Amino acid sequence: MSTPATDPVAAEKKSNYAKPLPFRYQFAAGAVAGISEILVMYPLDVVKTRIQLQHGKTIDGEGYNGVLDCFRKIIRNEGVSRLYRGITAPILMEVPKRAIKFSANDSFTHLYQNLFAAPTLTQPIAVLTGASAGATESLVVVPFELLKIRLQDKSSASRYNGLVDCLVKVVRQEGPLALYNGFEATLWRHIVWNAGYFGCIFQVRAQLPAPSTSPNPRRQKTLNDLAAGFVGGVVGTTFNTPLDVVKSRIQSVAKTPGVLPKYAWAWPSLGVVAREEGFGALYKGYVAKILRFGPGGGVLLVVYSAVLDLFGKVAE
Repeated sequence: MSTPATDPVAAEKKSNYAKPLPFRYQFAAGAVAGISEILVMYPLDVVKTRIQLQHGKTIDGEGYNGVLDCFRKIIRNEGVSRLYRGITAPILMEVPKRAIKFSANDSFTHLYQNLFAAPTLTQPIAVLTGASAGATESLVVVPFELLKIRLQDKSSASRYNGLVDCLVKVVRQEGPLALYNGFEATLWRHIVWNAGYFGCIFQVRAQLPAPSTSPNPRRQKTLNDLAAGFVGGVVGTTFNTPLDVVKSRIQSVAKTPGVLPKYAWAWPSLGVVAREEGFGALYKGYVAKILRFGPGGGVLLVVYSAVLDLFGKVAE
């Protein structure tokens, strides 16, 4: 019987894992995956933001009573196109965001495996690499997120004539640093989501049949990625929704000199929302987020893996 040290299959897997594809391939695969996901799922992001920015309960028909009610009122009162309001910002953001998410996760995986002398990926390392990738990703996405929130918010959208106009007015009226308003909340949001997402991907994949044991390895790999990405998306969303709620609140309000904002830092803001609106308010928009990031997480992982496999064949 071959030992792990002499088993040629194990040695080949270890060798392949120790030599990831160059960064440019990881970057491109992440970019394609991100754009694919957002083109399909973006209307749910608009609905999620509208619900999160709603303070208190619906009175006399004003406001939204859930995802379907929000969809219906936006379409009826503002038109279908409003469901894609602000999509330019996330489209521009998705290329660096998703590319950095996956490429950073792959890079941190190898870094931490070498640092901790771990021959294979473990659950703690999967969580740590996900959190590190999320922190890296947040550095890029904050300005795009702020512009997206301003354009999606019904109360402020009329002030801006598109992405460029929003960018110019924010910089002119609030200063360049205003583009990083909500950075701390965004940082925590991405750390928590990515730790849950990539940590779950590791666990779910470990429980599913290996593609190499299936009569149709490619089909099994796609099914595994869909399942792992879906579970990871649900778990990451469950953990990070409260932070997403306060991030949306922080970024939706323009800074006024001399005025202390109601929502400034993530963790104190969690207390403000829970105290004034109840604990359930921290999960506003949760259903819309689950509907997006559950299937969306699966789409991301399947597309990323497929594109990376294609690049792997090209690079051979």
